[in-house]
Amino acid sequence: MQYSNNTIKNVVQSLPENPGVYQYFNKDGTILYVGKAKNLKKRVSSYFTKEHYLPKTRILVKQIDSIKYILVDNEEDALLLENNLIKKYQPRYNALLKDDKTYPSICIKKERFPRVYKTRQLIKDGSEYFGPYSSVLIANTMLSLIQEIYPIRTCAYPLTRENIQDKKYKVCLEYHIKNCKGPCENLQSETDYMQSIIEIRELLKGNVQNISDYLLKEMIKLADEYKFEEAQKIKEKYALIEKFKSKSIIVSKQLKDLDVFSYAENDQSAFINMLRVINGAIVQGFTVEFKKKLDEDKADLMSRGIVELRNRFQSSSKEILVPFNLNVTLSSAKVTIPKQGEKQKLLELSQQNVRQYKMDKLKQQEKLNPDQRAIRILGNLQKTLQLEKIPLHIECFDNSNISGTDAVAACVVYKKAKPCKKEYRKFTIKTVNGPNDYASLKEIIKRRYERVLAEKTALPDLIIADGGIGHMHAIRQIIEDELHLSIPIAGLAKDKRHKTNEILFGFPPKIIGLKATDELYKFLASIQEEVHRFAISFHRNKRSKTQIHSELDQIKGIGEKSKKLLLTHFKSVKRIKTSTISELAEIVGSTRASTIYNHFNDTLSR
Repeated sequence: MQYSNNTIKNVVQSLPENPGVYQYFNKDGTILYVGKAKNLKKRVSSYFTKEHYLPKTRILVKQIDSIKYILVDNEEDALLLENNLIKKYQPRYNALLKDDKTYPSICIKKERFPRVYKTRQLIKDGSEYFGPYSSVLIANTMLSLIQEIYPIRTCAYPLTRENIQDKKYKVCLEYHIKNCKGPCENLQSETDYMQSIIEIRELLKGNVQNISDYLLKEMIKLADEYKFEEAQKIKEKYALIEKFKSKSIIVSKQLKDLDVFSYAENDQSAFINMLRVINGAIVQGFTVEFKKKLDEDKADLMSRGIVELRNRFQSSSKEILVPFNLNVTLSSAKVTIPKQGEKQKLLELSQQNVRQYKMDKLKQQEKLNPDQRAIRILGNLQKTLQLEKIPLHIECFDNSNISGTDAVAACVVYKKAKPCKKEYRKFTIKTVNGPNDYASLKEIIKRRYERVLAEKTALPDLIIADGGIGHMHAIRQIIEDELHLSIPIAGLAKDKRHKTNEILFGFPPKIIGLKATDELYKFLASIQEEVHRFAISFHRNKRSKTQIHSELDQIKGIGEKSKKLLLTHFKSVKRIKTSTISELAEIVGSTRASTIYNHFNDTLSR
């Protein structure tokens, strides 16, 4: 890799070996990329001294016209600065946080007798904001709980001392239905109102146990002072808080404050989930998506996600749980990879959430673009088998016979990863006597593609054999040696239980390592099941017709119409054989009934 100009070369050579953030610009001064580094010189020089296999990275390097950098004290500061710069400038080649909507928060307004309400706008006026919440439903549920426990005002009146003294306002319906204590008419003191706000603040922070303990002490104290009416009101609050606690996910009384992070990705995006644990209970869960641009390291993306989510939730938890090592040291919190116990269960719960989020996003995208799933699967197939082009047209073959009798074969056709049933084909084996799968397969492959060539219709991008190495070789002998075609061939071998066991490709064929849970594995297995179903159903129909022919067609005077009537009524030849003359006569008349009865009974007596 060469430097695009001497200025860049000089800058790179003079870079310090300190932590920092670097920025790449093009000749127009547009920022292309922001990165962080533990060692600026080592990291930046790697862009110009290494060969990059990803095309996007090579294009990025060619566009770099100037470099700027900012030194920081440590890796954590570099991570924070990198995240802020990426959010501010949205560089073309950085993985960008995909936030296509503003999530709701709950605001405690900075004012006398503060209001508590849901908002999507964060105004820097000293008000407190809690959240964001991943859905409006969660925010509304929290607000409903607060309003059920604490009768605070919902009006927007400026309740200054002067306005209240001048009796500018009158109590509204909310006062009469006991949802507000009427501070507008000085019916509630500011001290009493602010005590509710203190408790609401703790509730929104997730410190539910603190409120519960406080209310219990107040209730006992008032009861001891014989203030039973006031104690009853506190008891009602306490009961509601305990009910809320029972609905929240309690993790452990031993665990205190934790942030739990997990990671999932696909080719386009990285997904990072955070669970917040406060006083042993999960109080919030949130997932963010980063749109990937280059071949970003998952440890880098996870680090950015941690910074982003901890900032959003204003978390100061001193311990973070993650599934793998980060490439940055955080001084603000201890990073742990749990292996067992309650912490590991928490991590598994977070991983379950991030996988579900990834799946939900995928389903949403597929609803908007039905071809997206097909293109993804086929792109993965192309990549896995290292095919020259995406296999939009796939054909799969299977044989079916019983000890060589009624030998048939079938071909199923998939286009854009979906079965194209109008192009399915059935074959009766003509040149092979006895059970010989390989010879039968050669016959149908030759017949299929000689016809395709003669009719000048489209050849497949991939041929799949329902079988292993021997079947692949049989197809190859016809496709390459006789027809001189170049079509990739794969094999799907089965185990003793007739389930897809191995995926084979190449010559000599090699096993392609895919897990049974992989989407691509399931897709290929479904093709194998479909061709087997189609071949078996054809074989059964043919065998059934052969059996009928050998039994009923031997009886003189019994035509197609009579046979159809008999089989429709009796369902099988066996039942026809055991029927009486009168039963047969009801269907085909007495003359034909006698002929049929005598034929089968004479045969049996012989």
